[in-house]
Amino acid sequence: MQAPAPERPDYRSARFQTSASRLSQCPEDTGWEVAFAGRSNAGKSSAINSLTGNPKLARTSRTPGRTQLINFFSLSDTQRLVDLPGYGFAKVPLAVKQEWTKQLENYLQKRQSLRGLILLMDIRHPLQPFDQQMLTWAVTAGMPVHILLTKADKLKNGPARTTLLQVQRQLQRHGDTVSVQLFSALKHSGHKELIAVLNAWLTDISVYEDDTTGETEA
Repeated sequence: MQAPAPERPDYRSARFQTSASRLSQCPEDTGWEVAFAGRSNAGKSSAINSLTGNPKLARTSRTPGRTQLINFFSLSDTQRLVDLPGYGFAKVPLAVKQEWTKQLENYLQKRQSLRGLILLMDIRHPLQPFDQQMLTWAVTAGMPVHILLTKADKLKNGPARTTLLQVQRQLQRHGDTVSVQLFSALKHSGHKELIAVLNAWLTDISVYEDDTTGETEA
């Protein structure tokens, strides 16, 4: 029998759950989770802190790439936000970068409870090669992606909107799989759009239909 859909989460109730350096250390692979990914200087932790209203929830660092763990934050018994290590891993040895690339790929490819990817990009430097790699992986895997053009407060409204339109045009080939918005952790702007996307991914029980059909018929 298909489980009932969960209620919309209260993001301000987010609590740190655990950290993992590899897939085997992650929490049980059940329920719904959404991962936040981005370059080391994209403002990922600041975005999570702004969304949850907790400035200390996700650690921020003046040294990009310093946090190299997969961090899980619980919203309910079945819903989680996941803070992935900032890709690029600035100023770390090549061997460390290669190992973390491997672990990230394992998580992104094998994590069954992952329902969508929030991809963060500095609005002044969108769609860098690492970002394109993440998009290519996600689209190939059929994983929906929602892009946050972060630090939108660094630009005036006109240039920010122009950048948004330019990025949207470049992403048109991906159709509905990829969406994009402006976001500012400093101004706490863009929450409404982001929460609408998160709510859809974290409460959409239709993602289980294929898995449960076989069980019901059996």
